[in-house]
Parts: sequence; structure tokens; C-alpha cells
Amino acid sequence: MNGILVTGGAGFIGSHFIRTMIQTTKDTVINLDALTYAGNRENNKAVENKENYIFVKGDINNRALLKELFETYGITRVVNFAAESHVDRSIEDPGVFLSTNILGTQALMDAAREAWGNREGTRFLQISTDEVYGSLGRTGKFTEESKIQPNSPYSASKAAADLLALSYYKTYGFPVLVTRCGNNYGTHQYPEKLIPLMVKRAMENNPLPVYGDGFQIRDWIHVVDHCNAVKLVLDKGTPGQVYNIGGDNEVTNMEIVETILKVTKKPKNLITHVQDRLGHDRRYAVDHTKLTQELHWEPTANFKVELETVIRWYMQQYKEEK
Repeated sequence: MNGILVTGGAGFIGSHFIRTMIQTTKDTVINLDALTYAGNRENNKAVENKENYIFVKGDINNRALLKELFETYGITRVVNFAAESHVDRSIEDPGVFLSTNILGTQALMDAAREAWGNREGTRFLQISTDEVYGSLGRTGKFTEESKIQPNSPYSASKAAADLLALSYYKTYGFPVLVTRCGNNYGTHQYPEKLIPLMVKRAMENNPLPVYGDGFQIRDWIHVVDHCNAVKLVLDKGTPGQVYNIGGDNEVTNMEIVETILKVTKKPKNLITHVQDRLGHDRRYAVDHTKLTQELHWEPTANFKVELETVIRWYMQQYKEEK
């Protein structure tokens, strides 16, 4: 048996990735998720009855559980989506971010090292974020060679996990790869994030809180494009390497909010500017040249079309909740 361990697989991106894997592999996919506030088993409803899908509720810091999973399911590949990821929450309580994002990654890698030894064909993919690079100026894009300059407890915890993972490659020859992506959009995202939150508030005719002037720029990528890139790196990437995953969609937060108001047919006076977030990065943009040249990946989603589709999906969800 060759098992694929996907941590955080009941979350937004992880659940999309599991659906991608179930469609393309006969290997057993083990979804390990602690089901914190952002995890929802409903996100995996489409695959829960598949013969090669197994759900396990548990924490990635539970080393005894990890050892049992590796032994039971013959896990040869790990994709670590498990993370605390909301910047505002990291500002309020950094401790849980350090525990999950850093120590949890260490526990996973230690369990894999113990189970794998020098076995060939094993892979450990650490899912990271463009936020580890900090804030860009008005021009240029982040490359894999850009300095690591995180500006929030969240991004600092992810940067630390990245460096720890890469150190395991250098020190132990551990077969780790790292991906760093821009902002994901798509269905089944927890409503603390920008798009689902703003759609929900617009549908309720509540004010839409926008940090500062709203002209912070993010590089948006459709979650399916991201998952396809992750699978490609898992299958064909070079251990010890970092791969940036960008969507080529630099858009301001204000543009996102205005699009949501247009689709929901709500007035612009719902926009309410609030005090800017502490340490708020002004601009992100991701250069995916390395991934494109080495593994022949490019984003395929039409941002304007897919963004409207996603907005309408959330509108329907909120209608059904009433």
C-alpha cells in the first residue's frame, strides 16, 4: 500500500486538493485534520464514500498518532496544508500559530523521517505562502530567491517552517519540497477571508469593512490552479527546492469588494473604511517562471469569469442558510 497523507484536508485548499488527488490516483488518501473552526467535513462530502479515501481526526502535533498512521497506511508522500492562516488571528494570539505551523511541521517531518529512513520514492511537500517574502514595492515580483522578510506572526511562523523544512533537506537529505502561492479564491472558503466575508455582509446589507484605503494589492489564483500546481510539484518537483505558484492577477482589495457589490447588486455606500491592519503588507506579486520552465505549469482560470462564478456560489450558500 502507498498512502498519501494530506494534513488540513478538511480546510479550503486542502479539501480541493483531496478531490484532485482522488480523481487522479488509486493510492489511499488519508486526510488528517484537527477540525478546528476552519475545518469542515462537509468540504469532503464528494469523496467521503470513495474506497481510497480515509478521514482521521487528529492534531499534527500528536506524534503517537502520526507514527500509527505511517505504519498503518504505508504513507510514502505527505502534503502539509495544516496551518493556522488568518493574519488577524495571529496578531491577537501568535502562540497557536507557532505551535501548529512550526512545531506541527517538525512533528510531521520527524514522523516521516522515522518511517522512511532512506527509502526511495518518498516526498514531503510543505505548503507555504507568498507572505513570507514581506511587502513588495510598486514594481517587480517575488522570485524564489527573494529575501524572506515576514511582517506578521502568521507569515513569520510560515517562514520559520519553510526554513526548518529546507534545513531537514540539507542536514538529513530529507525529500522535502516547498511551494509558495498567492491568495487563493474558490468555493468552500471559511467566511473570515475577504471574498466569502464580503459576500455574506453584502447579502445581509451590512457594512463591508475595508482596511485603510483598500488599495493593498494581492496576486490571486484559483484554488484549482493552485492544487494542480501542487500535484505537479509533488510528482515531479526536485527535492530541496522552492516553487512559487502565482496566478498573474494583481488586484486591489477595493477592486474585489467593488466586484462583489456589482454582482450582488448592492450599493457602494456599504463600503466602510476601517483602521488599517497592523503590519499590513502593501503589495504581493508572485513570479512562477521557475515552475513554468521546469514543470510546464501555468494558471488557466479566467480571473474575471471565475471570480464572478465564485461570488455567485457564495450567494447561493447564504441564501440556503436562511
